[in-house]
Amino acid sequence: MSETLQNSRSSKLLTCSVISSLLLLASVSVAYTGLVKVAYGATYYYLGNGVQPNTYYTYRIQEHDTAQGQPFLMTVYFKNFNSTGNYWVAPTTVVFQGQVLNGTLHLSGLDLTPLGSSKIPPQMRDYISGYKSSLAWLSAFVPKPGLSLSAPYWGKIAAIGGSPIAPAGPATVTVPAGTFPTTLVTWHYGVDNNIWVTPSMPYPIKAQTFAATTGGNPPTQFAFDLQATGQGQPPTPKSQIIAPKPPITIQTARGTYFIELVAWQPLTIPAGKPTQFGILFKDSQQNVLNDVSYSVKATQSNQTVYDVHDQHAADGTGVQTITFPKAGPINMVVSVDAVAGTPSGEFVESSTFNLVAAPASGK
Repeated sequence: MSETLQNSRSSKLLTCSVISSLLLLASVSVAYTGLVKVAYGATYYYLGNGVQPNTYYTYRIQEHDTAQGQPFLMTVYFKNFNSTGNYWVAPTTVVFQGQVLNGTLHLSGLDLTPLGSSKIPPQMRDYISGYKSSLAWLSAFVPKPGLSLSAPYWGKIAAIGGSPIAPAGPATVTVPAGTFPTTLVTWHYGVDNNIWVTPSMPYPIKAQTFAATTGGNPPTQFAFDLQATGQGQPPTPKSQIIAPKPPITIQTARGTYFIELVAWQPLTIPAGKPTQFGILFKDSQQNVLNDVSYSVKATQSNQTVYDVHDQHAADGTGVQTITFPKAGPINMVVSVDAVAGTPSGEFVESSTFNLVAAPASGK
């Protein structure tokens, strides 16, 4: 009887010990899981992390193949999340040289890339392509669930040579929207390329990257910075005519040349009076060219107001004096016809400048 009682007590003690051990393991497991979640949320990054419904983000974007590399503003408003389709409903506004375009993007819940169901007008497509190649460029490397901000390697671009894309450590960056603690993501290909990210924002705060070249001064591939952010649907701006100011540099479509309107006088282009334009021609590495033959054509309301050919810029600089008959938008195309006697060929090497003539004084 005494032996049976002793065995029973030993059994109870063993059972209690096992239960205590299991409870301890469970608590450790819960604590460990919690630590993992905290660490994950604090150190991992993916495009779209931190996004909340009813918030907007405005960026100034410059992308090599969009609007001839000229900057534009884009505001993305995350209205709500469609859980059935796994995408964000995001009314989006683009402002370029006073023109306002509106559409609604459906942004993937995986990486914020636009889906085919997005509703955008045809004239907005070029800017959405620019969005994918700038704000959403990191989606190819860090879709949800993302990668660690302390990882030694995020990936590598397709160009041969150069260093891999990787986080380089903490960095504080200031943009028009404010000052932010970020992690600098960088890679080197001829020059340093930098993107500043933070897990609390769906897009990077800032970027400055360059086209892959073998020498010289590489052109900007894409660059952007956060202009504003807030809650609620932002007001839609109204279209207006904005007169650009010199200098304006635009690369030709194939990237062979840069054409720059260095200056014009008077600074406000007057209707009905002559304006003198200074033009500079540079190669793909932005070195000044010599012995350039070029043409200039200017139109207003689809009517040609100036058209000259076989102009010569011996030292890479040219001067043209043009009188625009009326106030309003100007479309000015400058073409490189030949360099050092070698013709450009069948492909037209040209840059298009959108300018504005002001009403003459007293009108």
